[in-house]
Amino acid sequence: MHPSPQACYDTFHIVCVLCCVCQLLTSSGDGTCALWDVESGQLLQSFHGHTADILSLDLAPSETGNTFVSGGCDMKANVWDMRSGQNIQSFESHESDINCVKYYPSGDAFASASDDATCRFYDLRADREVAVYQKDSIIFGASSVDFSLSGRLLFTGYNDYTINVWDVLKGTRVSILFGHENRISRVRVSPDGTALCSASWDNSLRIWA
Repeated sequence: MHPSPQACYDTFHIVCVLCCVCQLLTSSGDGTCALWDVESGQLLQSFHGHTADILSLDLAPSETGNTFVSGGCDMKANVWDMRSGQNIQSFESHESDINCVKYYPSGDAFASASDDATCRFYDLRADREVAVYQKDSIIFGASSVDFSLSGRLLFTGYNDYTINVWDVLKGTRVSILFGHENRISRVRVSPDGTALCSASWDNSLRIWA
């Protein structure tokens, strides 16, 4: 008997990122990430280090090297070497599931969004957390993050239907975007940095410019 679609959803949270035209990086509810050859279907490398579902991953900017970051239900954010399969850095400061991880444009830092209602910023060179983005009035989980093209702003979608805009360096909130009628599932800055797209459980996409 095959499992129901709902059972599959409850068991596996799969994220896929196209590394190039011939490789695919995936994360799974079994706590692993995997690098695949698209043409042959062969497993090239597996990555073990999480102890629960992996909800998000992000590739480092191409010019910074062969690394990626992952985050999941074990409240850990791990940085991996794609060539060796080794977990080269690990951060455990969140108090609930990590829903999203995103590299800083320069590739030497990354941000995370969590159900603990915070976003955090990690400096990879210093090997530590350097900022927390939170307010007492924010009590709902953060679902998605993305940086402005310059890296000065951090856009964060929340389960309270809002998008908060944070000053990365000062750690202060500079704006709130209202408009969605259900939780935010994804935020993404356009490649040219001139607009932000948000996706929501209200079945809509919105463009902010």
